[in-house]
Amino acid sequence: MFMVEKALVGSRRYWLWVGGLLAVIGLSFIAYLYQLSHGLGVTGMSRNVSWGLYIGQFTFMVGVAASAVMVVLPYYLHNHKEFARMTVLGEFLAVSSVTMCMLFVFVDMGRPMRVFNVFLYPQFHSVMFWDMLSLSGYLLINAAITLVSLHAEQSDLHPPRWIKPIILLSIPWAISIHTVTAFLYAGLPGRMSWRTPIMAPRFLASAFAAGPALLILLCLLLRKLTGYDVGKKAIQGLSVIVTYAMAINVFFILMQLFTAMYSNVPGLTEEFQDLYLGTEAHTSLLPWGRISLLLMVVALILLLIPKVRHNERTLAAACVLVFSSLWIDKGVCMVVCGFITSPLGTITRYVPTLPEMTITLGVWAVGAIMVTVFYKIALSVEIAREAPAAAAYEFAERSAAAGHAEILSSPGATGGSHA
Repeated sequence: MFMVEKALVGSRRYWLWVGGLLAVIGLSFIAYLYQLSHGLGVTGMSRNVSWGLYIGQFTFMVGVAASAVMVVLPYYLHNHKEFARMTVLGEFLAVSSVTMCMLFVFVDMGRPMRVFNVFLYPQFHSVMFWDMLSLSGYLLINAAITLVSLHAEQSDLHPPRWIKPIILLSIPWAISIHTVTAFLYAGLPGRMSWRTPIMAPRFLASAFAAGPALLILLCLLLRKLTGYDVGKKAIQGLSVIVTYAMAINVFFILMQLFTAMYSNVPGLTEEFQDLYLGTEAHTSLLPWGRISLLLMVVALILLLIPKVRHNERTLAAACVLVFSSLWIDKGVCMVVCGFITSPLGTITRYVPTLPEMTITLGVWAVGAIMVTVFYKIALSVEIAREAPAAAAYEFAERSAAAGHAEILSSPGATGGSHA
């Protein structure tokens, strides 16, 4: 309770931000009640396009949640102490992202009871069941890690030994949540563009680029707004991870592009034609796909230049490009593109409706307010822990200065004995 109270104290700017997010959440809740009473027909989805903006955002946020392993692994497994101040921020980002994932599934199901049926009537051959199970477990694991770690920091103690196995368990669990999500798509026989064994590796590569890029931006923003500095070495180390992950992600896309276009199999080429090349039908995703690809290439070029990556201003710009390009690729294009051309060749256009976009914005606002409150608590605990050490250092400096002044004022120090 003491830590929760830290989130109830803040500046006017803090409360304006929180109030704005709460207003967006309230507006989206009204839109959700409208969807609940009128059904999913108020969205842009249809019989042919049964997954839309909600599941696209769900897919993207699973990757952001899984990316917490990129700071947990080097700190806890390889003992890179420069990630110490960043690790708890990454874990809090994972908790917020998983919560958003579950909310996107909740609103996409239409009726709340359909979500509970996944657990009330489990089907062990259902990938959806395993996906929900892995997400729930990952949420509990990260919540336990962050709570125990914060309590240990608040008491200025080492975390208990029993939490170490849970931390190590979170590493393969983070990889599993996005792997299972990839199986949701790759296991659908009627969608040939998703039936590729490279789907899971591509998901993980994009996750390990987008999530750390967002964490870098949050760390830079925290330094500017609060003065909390995770350290330049940690940010630069994470930027290298973003660079490698982005390069692998682009490489995987090129591999799929070559396989599809060289084989000229219609089921494989349709995705790339709809997104990048254009067809006679000219789907609504064509400009989105081209913008995403352009942003990926520009971001990768910037990250590969050491001077650009070491300059935090240009690094921030590159991270914005990385996050934006992958959000468009996974959160908008990939899911919808698989449904636009049906197995029978019918083309169905999909455009999100106003209620759909309002609800989506509300879920993002929930994630934003969770990150805000969690980071406020983490920073308050960290500042409170460092305050005694800073006070002791200042006292020692003043004592040393006072002693030095006393020595200088003595007769021997001023040459009075010779006088």
